[in-house]
Amino acid sequence: MTDEPGLPLVQLRPLPLTEKRAVGGPVPARLLAAFVASSLVAWCAASVAVVAAADDLAHGIPSSPTVLLAVHLVAVGALPLGVAGASFHLLPVMLRNDLPSVRSLWAAVPLLLGGAAVAFGLQHWSKPLVWAGAAAVACGLAIVVWQLGTLVVRAPRERTLIASRTGVALALAHATAALVAGALIFDLHRPFWGVAYDRWLLVHLHLALVGWIALLVVTVGRNLAPMLALAPAAPSRKWPIDEVLLVAALWLLLVGLAADVRAVTLVGGAGAAATMARFGLLVTRVFRSKRAPLDAPLGHLVAGGVFLVQAVVLGLLAAAGVGGVRVVEAYVVFLLIGWAGGVVVGHLPKLLSLSLWVWWPPGPRPKQAQLYPRRLAVAETAIFAAGVEVLALAVLTGSVTAARTGATLLLVSALVATAAAAEVWRRRPSG
Repeated sequence: MTDEPGLPLVQLRPLPLTEKRAVGGPVPARLLAAFVASSLVAWCAASVAVVAAADDLAHGIPSSPTVLLAVHLVAVGALPLGVAGASFHLLPVMLRNDLPSVRSLWAAVPLLLGGAAVAFGLQHWSKPLVWAGAAAVACGLAIVVWQLGTLVVRAPRERTLIASRTGVALALAHATAALVAGALIFDLHRPFWGVAYDRWLLVHLHLALVGWIALLVVTVGRNLAPMLALAPAAPSRKWPIDEVLLVAALWLLLVGLAADVRAVTLVGGAGAAATMARFGLLVTRVFRSKRAPLDAPLGHLVAGGVFLVQAVVLGLLAAAGVGGVRVVEAYVVFLLIGWAGGVVVGHLPKLLSLSLWVWWPPGPRPKQAQLYPRRLAVAETAIFAAGVEVLALAVLTGSVTAARTGATLLLVSALVATAAAAEVWRRRPSG
């Protein structure tokens, strides 16, 4: 209150800094760096495993121990850590509220590293090692789901959100379902509930890569891609139609795979492909209208779209009973490594540079571009794209030499991606 002579009594309002923030903030840069570093270490280990598995891939032996190691180092090792870190940086801002407990996220990092134990346990078929790793990953995933689920629940309904609450919630549900399905498959290792074992593997794969990764990319990427490329924003919308259509098509696909009904499988696969094609058109528009130089996130999205088209063609051929195991192997290479792995890993150095810029201490602040080694990251994108194409072609043709070449290129790209992230971290403020 003020009581100076001649002035009316006025109720003073608290400063904005003392009020509850209207939007959320990303996690601290050091925490994001821990997720990024852990994901890239797992990605490099997976690339080494792909080199070791190159001969088996060329010979059409997808169940060999080295192939199992490579697949699970990507799917249970690199991807959960990378997706979690990216989500904790992006979604608090996109959903306009803060994470409930940053401290618990530090515990999620070592727990999610249990995915490496799962991968090595499957390679050596060690049940104690697999279950210990799976228990750690389950605890880490529980922390992630709780944190991100809280963001969804608390997201203000009276404000415009950058990401769909529905899309994020459905992605979290499918990530949980994929983990449960994986545990059931390993524990029983036989047909159950009337579904053949190999078909359970396909259900598990698509729950993770389409229901979790692809759905989250569609939910977040429709606004993130234009923002990073300084391109016009995506058209506004009232309902998350793409996310709902993708989930509906996915479950048709899952039912068709589980029940071994070819027509349902083809319809579900075609529906999922059509929905992803809509997102691909958005990425194409962003690429054509970008106002910033090409960098790795957009490059990986474009390359991932090409890989996704090839995966759809091979997937439909496999669903129609054409091509045998080699077609399925190449399908997994395009979908797991080319699409899911590439899109996630391609964003990590860029997001780390954005985090350093956001958390820069008071005083003169460099341009964000100065923190990001764009040319190095773009070089990684080109090497990675070449490696995926060569490896998939080698799998289809049975060429051992080409398989080794493609796998080596993937390893080089993983090392370059790690070097790019390390260079970003080197440019952080001192002190």
